Amino acid sequence: MLNYIWGGLIVLSLVFALTSDINDFAQDTYRNDAPLPVTVVFEDEYAPTARRQPLRLEISDSDLVAHYGDSSMTGGSWEGILLQTSAGREIRFAEGVTLPEPLATICSETGQGDCRGALQGTPTGPEWRTAVTFSPVRWVKMNAIAAAALSFAETAVTLALGLIGGLGLWMGLLKIAEASGMLQALVRVTQPLIRPLFPKVPKDHPALGMIVLNLSANMLGMGNAATPLGIKAMQELQTLNETEDTATDPMVMLLTMNTASVQIMPPVTLVAIMGLQINQLFFSILITTGLSLVVGITAVKLLGRLKRYREVTP
Repeated sequence: MLNYIWGGLIVLSLVFALTSDINDFAQDTYRNDAPLPVTVVFEDEYAPTARRQPLRLEISDSDLVAHYGDSSMTGGSWEGILLQTSAGREIRFAEGVTLPEPLATICSETGQGDCRGALQGTPTGPEWRTAVTFSPVRWVKMNAIAAAALSFAETAVTLALGLIGGLGLWMGLLKIAEASGMLQALVRVTQPLIRPLFPKVPKDHPALGMIVLNLSANMLGMGNAATPLGIKAMQELQTLNETEDTATDPMVMLLTMNTASVQIMPPVTLVAIMGLQINQLFFSILITTGLSLVVGITAVKLLGRLKRYREVTP
């Protein structure tokens, strides 16, 4: 079901982006290839042979309103550089300048780390009335979605690679604990606490030990350790499952307890952000997570008694 929801959201975002971009084309929002009247003021006398020369670019309110058709727009003055080459003259705004919309979008879409546009004509003095033409802007929303998709894909790969070391370490330690008998000893000690929550798991089953280790890691705020332990616990519970695509009651209970885990120690990420100030939230976190765990366990137990859910239980 979640896959259908994500798929629907992706389709809706693409439809929205496509509609918005088509509307920009129809209304010519960015006035592609249309020259914008500006006034160039040189700090010193204009030097025809200079390749780069500082300047100030001024755009009046009336010019902006007439060009873009938005009466709320206001002009301004911005520092920049005149670049003269054999291909012509080009204005480059100073780095970090704040421009009104849609100029800001035009610069972000067409600039190469800066905001630039081609100037018309030849300077006639220290104050030059001319026009600047920016590169055409197209598919703004579609490009934004594509950039976001690539960014999140990179984040996903980085996260996955970062988990490999932790997964390998904890899976290795679990193998050692299982071979040495420590896991079985842990199961026997914790059975009085765990068995009432997982009555369908046989006595002395390895899944109980994985569950205890997983919940303990969550309670101590060790998220990287809890992840491989939770995966291993689910794998052990799957050995008791008669179906491949339906979760059993113990699986649902484990997932619920992971989601609403009691936090005795604050999460590492929160500690890194807040430092010692995290101590002020200790009791709040403990009470909130404790109540969420009680509510989660109660919900699983009550829903498991309903006929609708019992009929689909493996």
